[in-house]
Amino acid sequence: MAANTTIHEIEVEDREYVRHGDTPLLARLFKPRGRGPFPIMVEVHGGAWVNGNRFNGEEANKALAKNGVIVVALDFRMPPEAPYPTSLADIHYGIRWCKTHAEEWNGRADRIGAMGTSSGAHQAMLLGIQHPNSKYGTLLSPPSSVPVDAVLGCIILCSPVIDPLGRYHYAKGLRGDCTPPEGFAERVVPMHNQYWQTEEAMAEGDPLRILDRGDYITLPPVFLLARMYEESHPLPDREKFIKKYTEAGGHLDVTIFEGTNDGLFSDPSSSIAKKALQQMRSFINEHIE
Repeated sequence: MAANTTIHEIEVEDREYVRHGDTPLLARLFKPRGRGPFPIMVEVHGGAWVNGNRFNGEEANKALAKNGVIVVALDFRMPPEAPYPTSLADIHYGIRWCKTHAEEWNGRADRIGAMGTSSGAHQAMLLGIQHPNSKYGTLLSPPSSVPVDAVLGCIILCSPVIDPLGRYHYAKGLRGDCTPPEGFAERVVPMHNQYWQTEEAMAEGDPLRILDRGDYITLPPVFLLARMYEESHPLPDREKFIKKYTEAGGHLDVTIFEGTNDGLFSDPSSSIAKKALQQMRSFINEHIE
């Protein structure tokens, strides 16, 4: 199905979506103007689970909204105050919050997906395949006239950390199938430790290992985008995930771009960024339009 080529004016605003004590968490809404109703994508920022905020994907989110997608970029709790699985509880709640407000935004509650980059892609994928897991749905649902859940209609993964435990071992130089670049362990291992705290937790919240164990609950359509080589994301993990997801019966589209830099949207004006956004819009159009 061809993507909608209409370019929309957009509105951008910040809204509180949940509060923990005296601390509000904000969602940044990118809303296209027009007839609608529009599909909704929840954006989960990257940052190795310990850094980043709702502004990370600002330019890409604006571009997607101009192409007729409501984008909701979430802040969520992070270490050191909030290790795993706290962020997932916030994101799980955020998905349900979006469903309660979909009609108000000229969207549809039954047409909602999630997308993320790196560790954000990991969290989107984990909730996509394990949304009923009580460990991640600990926050009571927002007020609504009808029950809402965290089911996602599709997932977009940009340069994902798809095997957190595998990347941890990669960073520590414990794998025989790939070797980390110099200095990688010093940067990455402390962030894994802050968020996950134990290898058992990494294995528990690991989409690739969940597929191996058969612990998945749903298999939403997935679109994976990445560069040919990314030092932060071991290639064998990506290849294994593609194989396992399709073998399990999941729908998986893949686009691999040339180059060796992490990040597809570091230059939003680049041909790669433009092509990636066009393909993302087409995927959304096919699965939740």
